[in-house]
Order: sequence, then structure tokens, then C-alpha cells
Amino acid sequence: MSDVCTNGLDTGFIDLGYAKVAVLGVLQGITELLPISSTAHMRVVPAMLGWADPGSAFSAAMQLAALLAVITYFRHDVFSLLVGSTKAVIQRNWRSHSLHFALGIILGTIPIGLAGIALSGLLNQCDSPLRGLHVIGISCLVMAVLLALSERLAAHRRVTDTVTWRDCLIVGIAQVGALIPGISRSGSTLTAALFLGFTREDAAKFSFLLGLPAIALAGLKELAALSHAGIDAHGWSVLAVGLVVASISAFAAIWGLLKLLEKFSAWPFVIYRAALGILLLVAY
Repeated sequence: MSDVCTNGLDTGFIDLGYAKVAVLGVLQGITELLPISSTAHMRVVPAMLGWADPGSAFSAAMQLAALLAVITYFRHDVFSLLVGSTKAVIQRNWRSHSLHFALGIILGTIPIGLAGIALSGLLNQCDSPLRGLHVIGISCLVMAVLLALSERLAAHRRVTDTVTWRDCLIVGIAQVGALIPGISRSGSTLTAALFLGFTREDAAKFSFLLGLPAIALAGLKELAALSHAGIDAHGWSVLAVGLVVASISAFAAIWGLLKLLEKFSAWPFVIYRAALGILLLVAY
């Protein structure tokens, strides 16, 4: 666990320096948007390399890199959603799919917003018990089982044009699991979307689009917390390096995930998560 605190906030990433944070930025960017848990890798990889735990504040702030990558990759979908819903409100077209989807995304963000506020003290405290290797290991195994079941039982027929408020609420509730290290926001929402019958590619797109507000809020909240904690210019510059590197690798991760789901399935992630979970529990 990290023993670096700034006004009660875990800021272990500052002492890692630019080079190590750049390495973790690549790792964070890739794992944030793949269903394998970025938090797990941010905890495990530094431990294996003998580095300090960068802390939950670093992981949360790095979500802004994922936000930029998702908006850039799905820019046409995001633009269409924003323009379509705005136009629908102006024209009072309450049946517009864009408007319904936009409202559904807001509805699906409420559960993790409330849970995040309720658990913020526990999640960001120094040496949080939720960042224990046994917690991450169990979480990895649980998600491996759920993702496997979704692959076996899902219909894989629906597309995002059929998204309803009910779908958004269910996937939004699943997104709350992302607060537990090892669960993965991408993994929990992708799994829920698969259970709802979406194709693998559209389940991933649905997962990314619904997660935009939650990713933005989490990242901005963490930046505010870091600012309130009073980290110095060096700390901000280290964080900036991580953000730049993570945004580039996150874009590549989206492309890779969609290509993999298009040609194969989610089984490689099931196997990887199960192996990681077993390894962590044995090590613990």
C-alpha cells in the first residue's frame, strides 16, 4: 500500500516521477477501456515492479484520458447524440431516439454518482482496504464468471438504436461495481449490456457512451480533490505526463477492443481475468 499522503489523499504517484508515471499511463490507458480493470493493474503492476502504489487519486484522475479517447473515437455518435437531443428539445419532439438515449445516459449515471459520493471517503483514503490484493483477486474472479455467463447466455442481436431507459438504468446500476477495485467499469457495463442481448460491438459502444458522464465526473472530482490537497507544480506536471500518455493508449485500446469483439468474443478477457484473479489470491 502507498504511504504517501497529502492532506489525507493518496498521492503516491508524485514520488514515482515522470518515467514511471508514463509507463503507468500507458497501462492505465489500455486497461481503463478494456474489461480487465485498470484499478487492478494500477495496484498489481507497481507492486510487482517494486514501485509505490500510485494511489486511487491517480487512477481516478486518469479517467479524463479515457474520456478524451472515447469522445474522439466515437465523435460522430457523440455529436449526433448532442445535436439530435438538442434539436428534439427545441422542436419539442419528445419521441426522438437521440433525446431518449441522452436522458437514459443521465438516468444511468445517477446510481454511480450517489454511490461514489457515499463511498468517497473510503475509496480515496490512504491505505484503503478496498485496494487489497485479495479484494482485487476476488473481484477479478467474480467478473470472469459473469462475463463468461453473458457470452454463453446472451442473444447478441440488439443494436444501440433499440436502447431504452430500462437498459440504461440496468447498465448504470452495473456501473456502480466499478467503484470496487478489480470489477472494472468497462467490464461491468459491457457484461450487463451483453446480458441485455446487445451484439458485442454495440454492447461495447453502449458501455462507452453511457460511461461518459461518470468518467467525466470522477476525473474532474479527483482533480478538484488534488487541487484542494495542495499538490505542487511538480505533482501537476507528473500527472499531466500520465494524462497525455494514457489518452493515446486509451484510443488504441478502444480500437483493439472493438476489433477483437467483432472477430472473436469476450472469452480472451474471461480467461485473462480468471488467471489474474487466481494469481492474486495465491500470491496473497
